[in-house]
Amino acid sequence: MSFQSCINEIHKGLPSPLYLFYASDPFLHREALAAIRELVPVSERDFNLHEFDLLAQGEENLTLERILDVVNTVSFFGGRRFTILMANLQKFLKKDIEKLQAYASKPAQDSVFIILHYGEMKKEAREKFKVFKPVSIDIRESEIPQWIKQRARTKGIDFSDEAVEYLISLVGNDLGLLSAEIEKISFVGQKRIDVDDISDIVAGGRQYGIFDLVNALKAQDADNVFRIYKSLKETSDDYGLIGALNWQYGRFSHEKMSRQEQEYLLNVFDLLNQADIEIKSSGRSFPMEYLLIKLLRLQGLHSPSV
Repeated sequence: MSFQSCINEIHKGLPSPLYLFYASDPFLHREALAAIRELVPVSERDFNLHEFDLLAQGEENLTLERILDVVNTVSFFGGRRFTILMANLQKFLKKDIEKLQAYASKPAQDSVFIILHYGEMKKEAREKFKVFKPVSIDIRESEIPQWIKQRARTKGIDFSDEAVEYLISLVGNDLGLLSAEIEKISFVGQKRIDVDDISDIVAGGRQYGIFDLVNALKAQDADNVFRIYKSLKETSDDYGLIGALNWQYGRFSHEKMSRQEQEYLLNVFDLLNQADIEIKSSGRSFPMEYLLIKLLRLQGLHSPSV
């Protein structure tokens, strides 16, 4: 079950008495938690919505017995009671698992007990907690473009496919950062967002864009390349610039090219991939100037039309 399926289940009112939501991204935990809260009227939240966080500092003395006592309490106002436990199930003791299984064999009436597990769910853990309805709320990388479009629609805006790809190239796959950029874009007031809009809004109105940098590389204009890079690095980190370069060069791969041009692009992507690996593996700032020099040399060797 995907994150969207999770949201759909919440919109149904979480009809089952027991749920196990799990994700590796804290952002998705916050999103699921916010959606669950909306099920309870504000006037009833002090009585029919309870949240416990075993992952938070200072909660070492919070016991499962206390949590289950709350779960078993009769709901107020005649509504359903929602109890949410944020935890890492891998750290649960055998006796705690047995207590949860005992409760699950006879859950309290009008009570919904939701465990939000942080991290992956291994096969052994899924077996131990199979009495809870499992809901994976992680989003696969391949699903991120569609997630961006859906999130943008909730803000009343429509992203073109190219705009989605370009936003990912600038920001990466961090859902929290992507959400923040979508929020920022929604304040502009445009209903339709394309590549140029992304460049203007996300780049913050800077003088140059990634298109200018690629054009300067194609023209083998070293002075202009480093002038543009100096401007770009004021508002973008090296990882974002490498992603944007990869996206921009990737656009050429959809065009009809000669064998020489294909070989050139393969070499470009190889250089960009090496830079990407260097940043991820070392965590250090990558010497972008060195990458730009190599791209200029490569352009000079091949001088294709792309």
